This record gives sequence, structure tokens and C-alpha cells, in this order.
Amino acid sequence: MTRVLLVDDHALIRRGLRDALADDGIAVAGEAGGWHELEPLLATTPCDVLLLDIQLPGLSGLEILERLANRPQRPRTLVVSMYPEDPYALRALQAGANGYVAKSGDTAQLVEAIARVARGERHISATIARLLAAAQAPEGAAHERLSPREQMLLSLLAQGLRLPEVAERMALPPRTVGVYRARLLEKLKVSGAAELAHYAARHGLLPAA
Repeated sequence: MTRVLLVDDHALIRRGLRDALADDGIAVAGEAGGWHELEPLLATTPCDVLLLDIQLPGLSGLEILERLANRPQRPRTLVVSMYPEDPYALRALQAGANGYVAKSGDTAQLVEAIARVARGERHISATIARLLAAAQAPEGAAHERLSPREQMLLSLLAQGLRLPEVAERMALPPRTVGVYRARLLEKLKVSGAAELAHYAARHGLLPAA
């Protein structure tokens, strides 16, 4: 039988969860309304999964996850929250949670999530998986975040054109081009024309000879 600890500050919600889980062979080994009640329970009450709400009095669920991460034997934790998956699920998983389910879901979904987390697996939805992938993806090069006008300016300056020539090509006043150039250098983290040309060559941004 799977044993869980319930952490929720609403007694009625804890009772509802306890009754629903009992029908599926999941035993509630202990209950807590917040960290002040959970901490002593962790030392005396073995459990397979900790069911944790996010909105709690005192320490929030996210803060509790951070404290659990520093314990020598961190319990497997499933966050059960009223908050939507984005952005709370991502924050919870990054803080150490093993899964995230919404309270609005049905009992079958919760039981499945508990079983997966108890086995040492992660329980995440397709939406959460996409959020994690986006968060873990390497950030693109700086020039990929430039506007089309800034990209054109980069190309012209990297080719060695002077500001008056660039202004003519872009149909802009030279003073405006000077302001754009300063912003471009700042965005690309380069200090001058030579570094700008080197950056462009390194990333293949110069026109073919």
C-alpha cells in the first residue's frame, strides 16, 4: 500500500483527498497544514509520496521544496495545486518536485500521478514537458534577437561602411543611425567596429565575397 503525507491548510480538502485516495488503496500516513506541522512529521512518519499544496500559511509550497532539497533523505514530492501549470508547475519542478497536478483534475489522474512518483518517476503533462524543454534550451545567439532593421545595420557596419553611407543605404538621418549603432554594440556586447566585424564573420553574417 502506498503511503502519503498530505500538506494543505484546508482541513476539508485534506479530508476529501483522504477519502478519495482510500478507495484506491492509498493510505494517508499523516496530515499537515504547513511547514510547522510537516517538519516533525517527516522525522517520525515514513511515506512514499508527499502531496504538497503551493499556497500555504507561513512558508509556501515552493519554499518548502527548497527546504526539502537540503535534507539528506528528501521525500518524493507531488505538488497538488489550484494554480495553473504555467508558470507554477515549472517553478515547482525546478525547485525539486517530482510531479505536478491540478486540483481541478479527477481522482484517477491524481492516483496515477502518485503511483508514478512513488516508483521514482516524474509525472508531468505535455504542457509541462514543453515548458521544461523551453527553459532548458540553450539561449540563441545575440544577433538572433535583433529586429530586421538592426540586422541590416549590423550587416552594413560589419562590411566597413561609414555612418553617412549606412544612413544613406537605410534612408535615415546620420544621427539616428549613430543612436542605433550604440544600441547595437550594447546588445551584441562588442566595443567597436573591429569587434563588430569579427562577430559578424564568426557567425557567418557577412555577404559572400
